[in-house]
Formats: sequence, C-alpha cells, structure tokens
Amino acid sequence: MAKKISLILGSGGARGLAHIGVIRYLQEKNYEIVSISGCSIGALIGGFYAAGKLEAYTKWVLSLNTFDIISLLDLDGDSGLVSGIKLMKKMEEILGGDKMIETLPMRYTAVASDIEEEKEIWLQSGSLTDAIRASISIPVVFAPYKLNGKTLVDGGVLNPVPIAPTFGDGSDLSIAVNLGGEMSHKNLLGEPTRDETKLLEKLKSSVASLAFNSPIFQSKTLKVANSSFDTMQANLSRVKLAAYPPDIEIDIPRDLCGIFEFNRAKEIIEYGYTTAKKKLESL
Repeated sequence: MAKKISLILGSGGARGLAHIGVIRYLQEKNYEIVSISGCSIGALIGGFYAAGKLEAYTKWVLSLNTFDIISLLDLDGDSGLVSGIKLMKKMEEILGGDKMIETLPMRYTAVASDIEEEKEIWLQSGSLTDAIRASISIPVVFAPYKLNGKTLVDGGVLNPVPIAPTFGDGSDLSIAVNLGGEMSHKNLLGEPTRDETKLLEKLKSSVASLAFNSPIFQSKTLKVANSSFDTMQANLSRVKLAAYPPDIEIDIPRDLCGIFEFNRAKEIIEYGYTTAKKKLESL
C-alpha cells in the first residue's frame, strides 16, 4: 500500500476536530504525511500537525469547557463578531511561538478567500499564525483579516476542500477529509452535556451580552447564518471533489455537531478516528 500521502483537511467549525482522529489513525498505520492543504479549521489542525504541536493542541482542546470558549471570544471585532486576538495569542502560546511556514518539515498550504478580488489565496510562506487566522475568518463570526494588503476571510467561502494545492507534491496517495458530508439525521455523538444553544445562551448572559443583544447577533440569526454557510460549503465541496477527486475521500456528516461545540472534542475526535478506520480498512 502507498504510504506517502497528501492530506487535505476541509472546513467546518468544531467538526474539524475529527481531523485529529483521522491523523491519529494514519499515524498508527505508519502513513507518512508529506503535504497538508487545509482551510479554516483544517488549516488550523494541519498547521499544528506540521509544526509538531498537534498533541499539545489536542490536550488543550480536550480540557475546554463552555466558559473557556467564552473567555477566548473577544467581542470587539471590526466587521465581525470576534476579533480573534485572544484566540490567536493562545494558539501561538501552544505552538511555542510563531513559526514560519517555510521552515515546516512538510509542504503546507492554508487557503483563505480574498473578498475584494473574489479569489482564493494560497498561503504557503510567512507566519503560520497569520495564515491560520486568515483561513478561519468565518463570515459573521470572525472579523476579516488584513494580510499583505488583502482582506481575507474563511477559505471555505470559495474552496472548502482545497485539493489543488497538493498537486505535484510527490506523494503516492491523496486523502481528503470532507466536513460537508451528507446529513445523518442522527445523534451520532450521543447526548451532549452542553449543546450549541446553551453555549450561545451563556454567551448572551456573559460580559458579551451587549454584542449578543443586538438584532444581528441574536442566537437564532447566528444559527441561521451558520446553517446557510454550512449548506453553501457542502454544495461547493461536491463541486470541488467532482472536479478534483482525491484517491480517498473521508466524509464527516455536516450535522455531526454544532459549529461551536469544541467542548465535545473527545467524541468528535473519536468519530474521526473511527470513520477513517472504517474507510481505509474497507479498501
């Protein structure tokens, strides 16, 4: 079996923690990841893996509770709900300082969207934390990120499963993890201890109440916006995967969890691991 792989990690909020489970399975089976292309949460998880800090990130995310999540949301973003400054300071702390993409031991691409030029941007050099921050700029949730004179938002706006950046990287096999898979209409993770609605209610009653009490940020409005973005990404994913099919596609149902349910990390990571195992053992 081919061992050198290109790994493509898709966009999808907290569902992206399934990427950690997929990577764990690949490591157990001695696959060598020689390149990573990711957008949004895929760029984040892929960046931590490429920097050799995925275990540190995983340990941190497994410790999160609802109030930890709230504490990272600095609700003073320009043109968005969250500025992301606190979050990225924490990410840099876990990384042990910012890294330069050129120094990573594998080819790495974070995909963002230039909303002024209406095109996707491949970030393959420079600051890793800048690349991650640009790629995770979910519309309505995170403020757009200014980088190299461009106004950048979530890569999933234009390309939720960025396969093209891995072309010509010398791997034997491409594996894409699509977080926009078909709806399961099932409670795949079991009963949550805190669901997305409770998280938003707690946010509204916290120091962030002024922001959340404005009409545009009422929880129902935000959930509709996120559902719409998810639906758009799922359709874009189908188009991209049909145009550039990977050797192996691992699909994660887009109703696996809510976009903010990082407090369910354990279950989501396990789901990713199990799904990768079933897919690869069936081949």
